[in-house]
Amino acid sequence: MWAHFLTSFFAAAAFVILFNAPKKSLFHCGLVGMLGWVLYVFIRGEIGEAPATLAASLLVGILCQLFAKIYRTPVIIFSVAGIIPLVPGGMAYNAMRRFVENRYDEALQIGAQTLMIAGAIAAGLVLSEVLNQMMRRRPKTV
Repeated sequence: MWAHFLTSFFAAAAFVILFNAPKKSLFHCGLVGMLGWVLYVFIRGEIGEAPATLAASLLVGILCQLFAKIYRTPVIIFSVAGIIPLVPGGMAYNAMRRFVENRYDEALQIGAQTLMIAGAIAAGLVLSEVLNQMMRRRPKTV
């Protein structure tokens, strides 16, 4: 389990360096990526890959909004780095490989699953932004 913690943290933090984000956000971006990945790993076996990705990307989006407010940094810095561990790059590669090998039935199955996961990532980030906007615009009650 510690391998999941460390590799997801360093994967997210490495993209902060790659994108020339502020150095002060390095740790926080790594933390966002690590927490999203750990949630994904814990619930993937129970609810499936796409719903687990949706939940993890929603968590990443909420943490991004929170950290952006706290550290007065654009949300995009945290969201790009935080979502990297969830991106299904290996699955997309496998789908294309099967397609090139003329194994079309397997390629379509893996490709569809890849698209579902990518859609879940997008939906989670959008949903977190919608929730953030709803919380900002709600009327103040006394």
